[in-house]
This record gives sequence, C-alpha cells and structure tokens, in this order.
Amino acid sequence: MEPLHTLEIDGSAPLSPDTVKAVTTLCESTEDRAGRGLVVVHVGGAPAEDAPDGRDVTLVTKWERALRRLERLPAPTVAVARGACGGTALDAFLTADLRVVTPDTRLLVERGATATWPGLAAYRLVQLAGVARARKAVLFGRPIEAAEALAFGIADEIADDPATALADAAELTAGLVGQEVAIRRQLLFDAATTGFEDALGAHLAACDRALRQGAAKEAAAS
Repeated sequence: MEPLHTLEIDGSAPLSPDTVKAVTTLCESTEDRAGRGLVVVHVGGAPAEDAPDGRDVTLVTKWERALRRLERLPAPTVAVARGACGGTALDAFLTADLRVVTPDTRLLVERGATATWPGLAAYRLVQLAGVARARKAVLFGRPIEAAEALAFGIADEIADDPATALADAAELTAGLVGQEVAIRRQLLFDAATTGFEDALGAHLAACDRALRQGAAKEAAAS
C-alpha cells in the first residue's frame, strides 16, 4: 500500500506561513481522498537557541490549528524522526498515530534565552509520557534520547532502516478505512478525560455504525 502523501518538515527552519501551508495542503489532499492508505511525515532538525524568531501569535495559532487537523486526519499517520528533532519537526512528530525514530534521534523542546517554548508540543509530551517523564524536557529543554522516547511511549519504534518500519506500518494498517480510524482515534483521545457514562454514548454510536456497515456488506454480497 503506497502512502497517500509524504511531507518533510525541517525543524531548523523558523515557523513560516509556508510551513503552515504545507501541512494544510497535505490535510486537504488527504481529506479529499479519505479511505485507505498512509500519510507519512519525515521530520528532523531543530532551531538554534539564538535563531531569529519572526513568529507572532496569529501565525502560531494557524500552525497549532494545522497540527490539530493533521492529528485528526481520516487516514493513519506515521512520522519518522532523524537526528535532532525540535521546533516544527517535533510539533508534527507528536501528532502522528505511529512514531518512528532512528537511533541518533534526540527530541528537543525549543528553548530560548529565558525559558522553553510553551507550545502544544509540551501538552502532547505530557499526554504521551506523563508529567514526571516529560518534566525536564518541558521545563528545562532536556533532550529526550531515542531509547527514552521508546521507553516513555513517545516513540513506537527505533529503526535503523526507516523504510522497513514504514513497510511494517503499511502492513499494520492495510485494509483499514481512514474515516473509521479517525473515529477510533477520537474515542481513544476522549477516553483519558471522559467518564464512563459520557463515553458510553459515543462508543455505542460507533458500534452501531460498524454493525450497519457490516450488514450493508452482507446484503451487497448476497
């Protein structure tokens, strides 16, 4: 199964409207072809501490909305990180369903002269790893090495050969329908913050949808 689309994000480059547009274009193309397939995002690079920053809150808002859209795509997503991975690269990496790192990967929360960057990468790190494991990275910019990322649940696999990992991801997701994956993903997200009674309705609705689809397939085959 070939990926629907492949995107590369260089975290050493400052956030720009072009970066937002690249992610938005990927999302639009994928949503237009909702169904089967993988979206693959290759990330790497991290901003220097003394790099000039042309961001403003409007641009950051657009970026975070684009990332949320990427995180909710009607298709399975896999991110592959190489080497230093910070800034926009880390942001995109953390949105993926499956996250692969090479042995030399170091995840870096962006750090300025006075503190780390308070973007939603911090939120996603805590959601994945927990407060205790993410504390030093979020507060002080301490690098998360590949082995730690795997142990903390931030990465799903360390791969010397990312191509093999991508082939495995394609096999794992083969036959899955993107919109159905998106529904299961949302149920997964909600499970951490939703009580049983509130979750029950959403899960029953998803079960009813699956049963109806199964019945429709049986009727079409008969």
